[in-house]
Amino acid sequence: VCEIGIIGGTGLDDPDILEGRTEKYVDTPYGKPSDALILGKIKNVDCVLLARHGRHHTIMPTNVNFRANIWALKEEGCTHILVTTACGSLREEIQPGDIVMIDQFIDRTIKRHNTFYDGCYSNLPGVCHIPMAEPFCTKTREVLMEIAKKHGIKCHSKGTMITIEGPRFSSRAESLMFRNWGADVINMTTVPEVVLAREAGICYASIAMATDYDCWKEHEEAVSVDKVLKTLKENANKATSILLTAIPQIGSMDWTETL
Repeated sequence: VCEIGIIGGTGLDDPDILEGRTEKYVDTPYGKPSDALILGKIKNVDCVLLARHGRHHTIMPTNVNFRANIWALKEEGCTHILVTTACGSLREEIQPGDIVMIDQFIDRTIKRHNTFYDGCYSNLPGVCHIPMAEPFCTKTREVLMEIAKKHGIKCHSKGTMITIEGPRFSSRAESLMFRNWGADVINMTTVPEVVLAREAGICYASIAMATDYDCWKEHEEAVSVDKVLKTLKENANKATSILLTAIPQIGSMDWTETL
C-alpha cells in the first residue's frame, strides 16, 4: 500500500488539495520538522503534506531541518515523496513557467547535515555510503511526465539541478560557471532532501518549476523575489494538477520491486 508524502516548496504547499485534513505535530531524533504534518487523502490515497519552509515561509533554505522532515514522513509510513520546488533556469529552452522533472543534481551546499548516519544517534550505527548514480525514482518520474503531457503542460523530461547554499542568489560569474558545468536549473533545497530520502529507502521525485533565468542571460531582468513569486502564482496550478492526477495512479500501481 502506497502512502505519499508531499513536500511543498515556496508558494506550492496548498493544503486544500487534501480531503479530510488533520494536523499532527511530531518530534524526531533529529528535532522538529518544518511544520505540522497535514494528513489527508487524495482520491482515497493516504497523503502527508509538509511545508518545506514552514507554512508562513519562516525557515531559510540552510535552516530547513531536512533530516527531521524526511524522518517524520518515513515514520508516518510514506513510501513515496513527491516534492515541488521553484528554480532558476540556466538554459534558454527552459522558460519561466516550464516544469522540469529533474533526474540529476550537483551539490554546492556546505553547511547541511546530509546523512542520518552521523554517529550521533544510537539507533543508526555505522556509516552509510549510499549509491547516488540515479538519485530520483525513475518509475515515479515517468508517471509524473506522462501526466504533465496529458495535461498539456510544457515539461522537460530530465534536467540537472544545482543546489546552492543560499539564501543569496548567484553572482553572474557563478551562474555562467554552473551552465558550463552542465547544470540546467538552480535552487536551494534539492540537496540534501533527495539524498536523505534515498537513505530512508523512499521513492523520491521532484516537480521543479522554472520561475526566472537566474542572472546569466543578457537583456533579461536578473532574478528577484518578486519575479519568482509572480511566476509561481501564475503557474502553481500546473504542479497541483500533476499531483492530483499522479497520486491516485501511483497508489494503484505495483511497487513491490521498487520499494
